[in-house]
Amino acid sequence: MTVRNRTIFTADNLHVMRGIADESVDLIYLDPPFNSKHDYAAPVGSKAAGAEFKDIWTLDDVDLAWWGEIADEYPGLYRVLEATREIAGKSMMSYLIYMAVRIIEMRRILKTTGSLYLHCDPTASHYLKLVLDAVFGANNYRSEIAWKRTSAHSDGKQGRRQHGRIHDILLFYTKSDGNLWNAVYTPHDAKYVEKFYRHTEHGTGRKYGLDNLVGPGGGAKGNPEYEVMGVTRHWRYSKDKMDELIKKGRIVQTKPGNVPRQKRYLDETPGVPLQDVWVDVNPVSSAAKERLGYPTQKPLALLERIIKASSNEGDTVLDPFCGCATACSAAEKLNRKWIGIDVSPKAYELVKERLAREAGLDKYTKGAGEVIHRVDVPSRKGRRTACYKDVLYGRQAGNCNGCCHHFEYRHLEVDHVVPKAKGGQDTDENLQLLCSSCNRIKGPRRDMAGLKARMKEMGLSTC
Repeated sequence: MTVRNRTIFTADNLHVMRGIADESVDLIYLDPPFNSKHDYAAPVGSKAAGAEFKDIWTLDDVDLAWWGEIADEYPGLYRVLEATREIAGKSMMSYLIYMAVRIIEMRRILKTTGSLYLHCDPTASHYLKLVLDAVFGANNYRSEIAWKRTSAHSDGKQGRRQHGRIHDILLFYTKSDGNLWNAVYTPHDAKYVEKFYRHTEHGTGRKYGLDNLVGPGGGAKGNPEYEVMGVTRHWRYSKDKMDELIKKGRIVQTKPGNVPRQKRYLDETPGVPLQDVWVDVNPVSSAAKERLGYPTQKPLALLERIIKASSNEGDTVLDPFCGCATACSAAEKLNRKWIGIDVSPKAYELVKERLAREAGLDKYTKGAGEVIHRVDVPSRKGRRTACYKDVLYGRQAGNCNGCCHHFEYRHLEVDHVVPKAKGGQDTDENLQLLCSSCNRIKGPRRDMAGLKARMKEMGLSTC
């Protein structure tokens, strides 16, 4: 189903997103946990008091059925996660499994023209980029934006032996090459203006610079040759165009005999096209009016920049980890539709207070605990055997229950612990995964004790 505009869900975002129809969202911004190995809580007495979350991950924090689902449907992503376990340990793998299944849903619900910005820090950004490459396709990676989130600081007194960490990462991906894009500009640096726009027009006070009028490459490139203010050159404009610029006062000769130059006004330039290092958006200070005290609150200006670049008025913005709803507030301010999701009921209270104060808005939907059912695709319930395999693969960590060797998803088969010939039923407790070799040895009549006895006779190792 398509979710109504201005809706906040207080629920697990995976369950909510799985209820949202295909290609119904224009822009997704997510600021998830970073696997920072810290617990976060808002200060007592702040507007966000009571908001807290744990950012320490173990395999107990994820449904291992997702592990099997990933192995089944995204084998490339599965191999990335397997490698992560070897390189960075189970905590990072657990975190990435949690993120991966959600990123899969985000790609599904994005429109073909849609964009995704994942906010993280250097702790896991390189692993998350591999996950995004596996789900969105490496060809749909657009840029890695570095946002300077705090001032320079020194940790020398703590014995720190590395560079100070003062930036966050924004990983920008799109659903396709046809993504919506609005160019965003930032003001010219003061030193740049002083150097290149050092003239001030008498009477108007407008600052301007003087630009070269000579055609690059001269006559060899087809530039016309004629006289302007007593100077003959190959010019970049036709004679008619040059005469028009002279009438408008846009051609300046600083003194007789000098090559004329073109006047360019500072106020006619849009500025500097936005680059991938952002140092001009300040963090939320302790004295800022927008500050709520939320542990990881991001500045409104940051979200406004993202929303302006990758959406138009009337488009739908989704923030699946909305927290204190900065993205929702920015979307409302910029006349976009929005959906927010957060597992904490505190998010709803913060949004209620914030949108009333910042946007004068006090009417929106609270989707607390609401269950949504998609109507655009068949349910997974029809895939009973495959779903069992997904769960079992996660439960057994990809290992065969007979020989205990690890296998890729496709090389394991669903089997009965107690065979049907001896009364075994199709229940979770009586199902397991065996590699094809162990399954052939076990056959349709042996139970697990019989399998192990037979493997021992054959000189094969067992669990």
